[in-house]
Amino acid sequence: MTRKSHVLVVAGSDSSGGAGIVRDIETLAAFGVKASVAVTAVTVQTHHGVQHVDAIPPERVAQQMRAALTANDVDAIKIGMLATAATITAVASVLTDHPDIPVVLDPVLASSSGGILLAPNATASLHRLFLQCALITPNLPELSLLTGSMNEEPPEAAIAQARELVTAGAQAVLVKGGHGDGLESVDMLVQAGCAIQGFAAPRLAVSMRGTGCMLASAIAARLACGGDLATAVGDAKAFVHNQLSERND
Repeated sequence: MTRKSHVLVVAGSDSSGGAGIVRDIETLAAFGVKASVAVTAVTVQTHHGVQHVDAIPPERVAQQMRAALTANDVDAIKIGMLATAATITAVASVLTDHPDIPVVLDPVLASSSGGILLAPNATASLHRLFLQCALITPNLPELSLLTGSMNEEPPEAAIAQARELVTAGAQAVLVKGGHGDGLESVDMLVQAGCAIQGFAAPRLAVSMRGTGCMLASAIAARLACGGDLATAVGDAKAFVHNQLSERND
């Protein structure tokens, strides 16, 4: 029997089911990939707002990760909500022991409804975590916050901000264009020493929570199956667009 590829999801729960681990597992299942989880936070939220967040103790997050990595042959790791600087440090300590597993990090700073999901003092720790990731996937507001820049429209401003993160040691940055304007939503893959690659899809007049979780998990699924980064991004972009199209029908 052929072994299925396996992704470890490190993220928070969402009681509404619109984002977080629920969305991650749904996406991985759509790609035929198995999932294990390390829960970083339990959130109380609806589709309209975050009501409460309980961060899981950092040592317990690390224990969950180590247990999952011991129990399964993990091919990729997808990281979402981390909540605190201490949790980021705990996650980084586990990744240090598994440098060959590609890591996709969706730097979740706030929910789409506006709730804060990362402590303000945790940004510096998050930057250090970037060095251990194959890819980080910020949207335009997140990219501006991570670089301390103004929230400007792509392509020039966002590309410059992404290059800042690459210069600081990030291996690759996928700038998500969903918050931009124009007839197309264009995501841009920025890597050191490589030409910028754009991934475009028609912009749809529809909103859906958890698309960031979905995109990062889809990329992780493709990397887990042995795909290269650009192909994984392209396939993931198409998957998310198809999901939005179905919602728009």
